[in-house]
Amino acid sequence: MARYVRIDEFGGPRVLRIEHDEQPQAARGEVRVRVHVAGLNPVDWKIFKGGPAAATYNAVPPCGNGNDFSGVIDEIGSGVTGFAVGDAVLGGKRMHAQADWVVVDASRIIRKPAALPFEQAGGLDIAGRTAWASVRSLALTPADTVLVSAAAGGVGVLAAQLALRAGATVVGTASEANHEFLRELGIIPVAYGEGLLARLRQAAPKYTAALDNSGPITIDVALKLGVAGPRINTIAARGHRADMGITGVGGVEAHPGDLAELADLIARGVVVLPIDSVFPLERVREAYEHLMAGHARGKIVLAVNP
Repeated sequence: MARYVRIDEFGGPRVLRIEHDEQPQAARGEVRVRVHVAGLNPVDWKIFKGGPAAATYNAVPPCGNGNDFSGVIDEIGSGVTGFAVGDAVLGGKRMHAQADWVVVDASRIIRKPAALPFEQAGGLDIAGRTAWASVRSLALTPADTVLVSAAAGGVGVLAAQLALRAGATVVGTASEANHEFLRELGIIPVAYGEGLLARLRQAAPKYTAALDNSGPITIDVALKLGVAGPRINTIAARGHRADMGITGVGGVEAHPGDLAELADLIARGVVVLPIDSVFPLERVREAYEHLMAGHARGKIVLAVNP
């Protein structure tokens, strides 16, 4: 029998439960992956709480949970080329990833670089594609100073480093506990909260772009700093100040090779993806409570079959 996280009704983390079912089988064009690690993302809890996110992704209980995973292929369906049993891979499948096995279309996985730990690989799909696409959307250059909110979070920490690689000066908001970590990466840290606008003005004389990973406050502050609307991209408050031309580029706009390129950068130590914490599958509720409390550095993941 196979374990999986199941949602029988919408609500908080309490609705998450471990259930058992028959081991799934790979059909034509699919592979079955024995999951080692499954990553958590904020969109997960927005889905299982119900409302707009659940409607967007057609989530109807009973259903599974989670998107990101890494593991090893143990079965291949007919018609699949380029992969073999025993290959270590990473990828995503919405509302299916938090399980002993995930059956997924072969187009939704990539080979895991040998030097990339399963923990980082298992938390990369959504955050990696989102960070890469959002940074690309701003066409940053060395002439830019970019504000990145939630710069120590899963998407923010990747986006901030990709912005640095484009040559931009990066100012990132984060809790003070993460400031030294951001400095080590080359990011100018600024504490969020009351007085944010004044602190940002002290951190840099001029801002030309912003990547919002936390909500409307970042957009409002960026506009007050003089950033033009079309050079503000949000993944957390789409529709806010749409009259100013704010963009909402996310993971859907990622290019096919982006995830593999980012995985290689992390494997080589060029980009850092910290793992905040690892929870066993049975403590999935606790893992989401930690995620929803905020202040995590990097990714929170579940050890499914470590």
